Amino acid sequence: MSTAVRVLGRAGSINVRKVLWTCAELGLDFRREDVELSSEAFRALNPNAMMPVLLDGDFVLWESNSICRYLAGRECREDLLPVAAQPRARVEQWMDWQAGELNNSWRYAFMGLVRGSAAHQDAALREASIANWNRHMAMLDEQLQRSGGAFVLGASLSLADVVLGLSTHRWMATPMDKPALPAVRAYYERLCERPAFAAYGRDAGP
Repeated sequence: MSTAVRVLGRAGSINVRKVLWTCAELGLDFRREDVELSSEAFRALNPNAMMPVLLDGDFVLWESNSICRYLAGRECREDLLPVAAQPRARVEQWMDWQAGELNNSWRYAFMGLVRGSAAHQDAALREASIANWNRHMAMLDEQLQRSGGAFVLGASLSLADVVLGLSTHRWMATPMDKPALPAVRAYYERLCERPAFAAYGRDAGP
């Protein structure tokens, strides 16, 4: 009998939820565990002291997008992560865009508006972050229109949707002014029909 993979990190983390949603889509036996990020034991697993960390037997892996790619490859799920170079590059392009450009656009606004961080209460910086976040979501709206399908890269769910779907949920859930992005809103409604997204996206907090 195979041993459950372990996902270390708190349930509210968007990066942990990427991995949990991927595990659910793959039908894996998995369990999530809370961790103390500053502990020596955790730092031995990830010197960055950041979550999530995946434990697959003796194999240790950190960085959420890398974990998602590893799990899809482990299960030979070419629908989620193609093997062919060009289709795979497209999926990874949008995953990397989410981790870098999109995440950086929302950080200040989200920390101030949702997390209530005292260090993120400058009104001008917050408004600049909101504008930048909305600009990036408009780019996603344009891509959804171009794709001609239900998902970011066409008719089938891919890992690009796992990471971007959670970012879309965060955008939808944050109390701020938003432009009308009909493709994004329709995309979100389609994702909400998936049980795994409902569990780790819609119903798991922003």
